[in-house]
Amino acid sequence: MAVFAIAGIALLGASSNNARNMGHLENKMLANWVASNQLVAASLVTKWPPKNNVKGEVELAGKAWFWQQKVIKTTDKDMRAIVMEVRLKADDELAVTSMTTYVSKVEK
Repeated sequence: MAVFAIAGIALLGASSNNARNMGHLENKMLANWVASNQLVAASLVTKWPPKNNVKGEVELAGKAWFWQQKVIKTTDKDMRAIVMEVRLKADDELAVTSMTTYVSKVEK
């Protein structure tokens, strides 16, 4: 009887841990979609990226997601790195996800 009780407690703990992980993975996947969408939008802008940080909010899957774009100089003066960070709350210290892309200066 004791063996079955211990096994049952272990199974409950494992299923609880699995449920928490599924929620985290869902948030991570949705945050990656938000970051990817914002990076595509930033890449489509023909104006050279601003040096200041741009912030915004977008809704996806019934949740508000807060994104922040950081433009970073690279060693090539005609290229910039754009880092997109996504958070669940605007004041969260750590981002749920972060993605980077590179854009080049368009010569006219």
